Amino acid sequence: MSSDLVKIPSGGQKITKSPDGKLNVPDNPIIAFIEGDGTGPDIWNGSVKVFDAAVEKAYGGKKKIHWMEVLAGEKSWKQHNRSEDGWLPQETLNAINEYLVTIKGPMSTPTNGEIQSINRELRQRLDLYACLRPVRHYKGIPSPVTNPQDIDMVIFRENSEGIYSGIEFKNGSSDADKLKDFLKELGVLSKVQFPDSASFDIKPISKEGTLRLVRGAIQYAIDNDRDSVTLVHKGNMMKVTEGSFRTWAYEMAKIEFGARELDGSPWCTMKSPKSGKTITIKDVIANSFLQHILTRPAEYDVIATMNLNGDYISDTLAAEVGAIGIIPEAYINYVTGIAIFGVIHGTTPKYADRNKVNPSSLILSGEMMFRHLGWVEAADRIVKGLEGVLSTKTVTYDLARLMNEAHEVSTSTFADEIISSM
Repeated sequence: MSSDLVKIPSGGQKITKSPDGKLNVPDNPIIAFIEGDGTGPDIWNGSVKVFDAAVEKAYGGKKKIHWMEVLAGEKSWKQHNRSEDGWLPQETLNAINEYLVTIKGPMSTPTNGEIQSINRELRQRLDLYACLRPVRHYKGIPSPVTNPQDIDMVIFRENSEGIYSGIEFKNGSSDADKLKDFLKELGVLSKVQFPDSASFDIKPISKEGTLRLVRGAIQYAIDNDRDSVTLVHKGNMMKVTEGSFRTWAYEMAKIEFGARELDGSPWCTMKSPKSGKTITIKDVIANSFLQHILTRPAEYDVIATMNLNGDYISDTLAAEVGAIGIIPEAYINYVTGIAIFGVIHGTTPKYADRNKVNPSSLILSGEMMFRHLGWVEAADRIVKGLEGVLSTKTVTYDLARLMNEAHEVSTSTFADEIISSM
């Protein structure tokens, strides 16, 4: 596969997936990376030092990552003479598919053409149906809420269905007119208040899509010794979509995980096959949940929800813990084993090549990646290092603006300080 786009490093081995769904991770895995656009190179250069140091300190040379760059975004587009296909080459998709685990920096979004978003294209073409966003507070970062230390949640946001599937009909278009004719035949067009000027979205929620997402959330709770999984939905109003999401999830928890209903409640409990502890499966209406994460966040742990709910929830929680710049995310298909870890913030081109921006989101994406690989000791080193630096208020400019008496440092110095605090 080595080419101008993908150069396979020598000495590394592929990560593979067993028939039982488990990853087989060698001591010298090849992991693909996309450097990212704008501030991406600065962020990547700082982060990769932290990743390599965490592995070295955790395993004393017995394990090592062999990094393999794959191209996407503006850097790839320029090397492809600015062709439409250059934003996300098929060879890059093939490499991500073959090597399973990838980490990426922030990506530029093309301003015209067929590709609307590189991240969206990656999710859809590789069927990365689960978007994971862990959100927790780090001591030293100012927060607008009273007890941010109570926030420690992992959001499983469905990534392939719902309104983000992109089935839209613009008002005045022939397709919108056809849809209105169909709704009239069904006798439901009267429910549309102003049909002549209305645009439409179709929101598909399937049983298969629901089950694979919630199955991943429950398994995550088992693997990471979590206390509960909460289904967040608007099933009180959207009974056949989000209501079905809730129903199917509870059914699956009972059939596949042996969950049992609590007396007088649809909530269920199950015994973790790993630790023996009790895990609660529960649900809450989305608008109530947005109140609860402000007033009693300690009651929630792993969250499973559809994409639009997950978008609101994860950004709200990011604000509660103080900054979106410290929130990582991953796109994962637990069936194929393909996983992409990365940042949720933009490229901020005005700060490109200034060694200035905060790399915490990508660094914590690496921490997620290590846990996904089973390299828990390396992940713990990263958390320890970041906690140590933040407690001293030695931070990059974006966090320094939020803190009193902060010591502002460059991206590379911030990374070095994390390594020293490991």
